[in-house]
Amino acid sequence: MMHYSPLAGKEVVLGVCGSIAAVETVRLARALQRRGACVQAVMSRAACDIISPHALTYATGRPTITAISGMVEHVRHCGDGGSADLLLIAPATANTLCKIAAGIDDTPVTTFATTAIGRGMPVVVAPAMHESMYRHPGVRRCLETLGEWGVVVAGPRIEEERAKIADMEEIILLCERELSGKPLSGRHVLVTSGACQERVDDVRILTTRSSGRMGQALALQAFRIGARVTVVHSASLPLVENIRVSDAAGMGEAVRRICSTDPPDLFISAAAVSDFAPEPFPGKIPSGRAVTIDLRPLPKIIDEVAGHFGIPTVAFKLGRNAVAQGNAMLKGNIGIVVANEPDAIGQDTASVTILSRNGPPRHVEGKKEDIAAEILSVAIGTFSLSRVT
Repeated sequence: MMHYSPLAGKEVVLGVCGSIAAVETVRLARALQRRGACVQAVMSRAACDIISPHALTYATGRPTITAISGMVEHVRHCGDGGSADLLLIAPATANTLCKIAAGIDDTPVTTFATTAIGRGMPVVVAPAMHESMYRHPGVRRCLETLGEWGVVVAGPRIEEERAKIADMEEIILLCERELSGKPLSGRHVLVTSGACQERVDDVRILTTRSSGRMGQALALQAFRIGARVTVVHSASLPLVENIRVSDAAGMGEAVRRICSTDPPDLFISAAAVSDFAPEPFPGKIPSGRAVTIDLRPLPKIIDEVAGHFGIPTVAFKLGRNAVAQGNAMLKGNIGIVVANEPDAIGQDTASVTILSRNGPPRHVEGKKEDIAAEILSVAIGTFSLSRVT
């Protein structure tokens, strides 16, 4: 399977300003390229005092633009009919952000920004500055103005009295989202992910080998293509709402609350939810002797979501006879079942069969990120999840 990314084959102009975070831009350029983008660097004079333009020329394979010449580089890349698909300014200083909001062009980066915003092409900015500067009402107002113009802000990390540049993963995700076409724009997607831990005694738990990689890939892919995403799991993902739970009871309670108060347009049941739970032993079960643990069956979260709440649902079926069992599950609001074998648990890759009520089975294999893209593509068609504006 081909690796999926909305950045594949796209030209990204990387604008670099005079923040110390400019030292991270070689890694950022490389990360964009690994996602399939062609990168053109543009630097302000202040940025050139922090990192050599030669470094970005080497990283991108293109001469870095440090001045606007008679070749009108800003128009050639970001003007009407220009070659660029997205302008990313990272790091973006307070000085540059406020100049862009005021329409001032006195550096190559601000000139590219004015041209790109005037064209209406996607623009992402990643602020980096001291925290007191980020709190300045004028800077905040300028960021609000940029947001009103459709500019996407990769919010900084507030650490050590600094508004540090956003994590690279977040910047890349926001760029991919802006170039995805956002087919799930206006939609709310709820995902359950990972393993549950059921208490046996004060020190032991009953769980599965699930790593949560498939659920995480589905959540990030749903965000990547425009959705507002809520994930119920024990981990943490960027740019989505994380609801932290550890056991099946907590997961069920969280899912019911969300379905009641903020009903999703799509539910993806990717978690390895516990089918059974033991009666917790008070204290620690003594070692050195045989022990019998009674397991009680737990209610099925997916049945409640698809049945009681009536939410379109993507289910997963794990087992040696998963395809046949998955086909039997295709009823009511369960419109898709992803059938796979236990060997996929905990791995970065998988081989699955996507069963849909509206089409023939689709067998896909590869990285879980790419499989997630296929699953959501099928879900959009199966459940008619057209873009909401």
